[in-house]
Amino acid sequence: MDELRELIVRAAGREGVIDGLLVSVVDAPTPPTAGLASPTFALVAQGRKRLALGEQVFEYGAGDYLVVSVDLPVTGHFVEASPSTPCLGAGLELRPEMIASLLLDSAEKPGGPVRGLGVSRASAELIDAMVRLLRLVDTPDDAAVLAPLVEREILWRLLRSPQGAAVREIGLADSSLSHVARVIRWIRDHYTEPFRVEDLAAMAGMSTSAFHRHFRTVTELTPIQFQKKIRLHEARLRVVGLGEDVTSAGYAVGYDSPSQFSREYRREFGTPPSRDVGRIVQV
Repeated sequence: MDELRELIVRAAGREGVIDGLLVSVVDAPTPPTAGLASPTFALVAQGRKRLALGEQVFEYGAGDYLVVSVDLPVTGHFVEASPSTPCLGAGLELRPEMIASLLLDSAEKPGGPVRGLGVSRASAELIDAMVRLLRLVDTPDDAAVLAPLVEREILWRLLRSPQGAAVREIGLADSSLSHVARVIRWIRDHYTEPFRVEDLAAMAGMSTSAFHRHFRTVTELTPIQFQKKIRLHEARLRVVGLGEDVTSAGYAVGYDSPSQFSREYRREFGTPPSRDVGRIVQV
């Protein structure tokens, strides 16, 4: 773990050497901030972070790892971090094609619904593999050849871990998670449009009741709640990031009532959109 911490500090800002590598160094606690989490593996080497998904709260610290298996609206903040002891983390984007290549010779079949986000304790073997991957940041020529091999080992360790079911589903084209992920992508791409749950279920190739069950298990939200969060996150980017006026932003993301938009925005982010300027932070 000592070497892992040193390597994370050295690698900060140089993640581009290894495709898909993620490195985080945060030197102060942060306020809860809403954002969209994509399929990711993240290992904490120092400090603590807290994430909320729906009504579920996940807290993880040194030696713990997080797996996000689908795009999810979450609220997160760093709870233990300081200039002398920053919160340190490293991980990988979880790419379906990389995982699928590990499953080609596997006889395992898709199982039941899995949660879209989970936290577990990292094994010594998983930590060792991350250390070896981060060492390669210092040797780009070696990284071009060896990093994909180490990434493959990390994915294998994850597949054999308590979060293996969720990781496995990412690589299975006909899994329940992949069907829900297809609907999630549709909602993200068409978040301003109304929909019928029956049509979403048909898109996922499931009965309406099965779709409801799988969607809620994966996201901790109903499809309507999920769409609402996507709309509000997009509106926040418009208001805070692009400087759009509140009414225009509300209409642009699909709200017909400015008062309803303001009310739901404040409920989601803790402040009215008219006062939420300069506060957006990457989760």
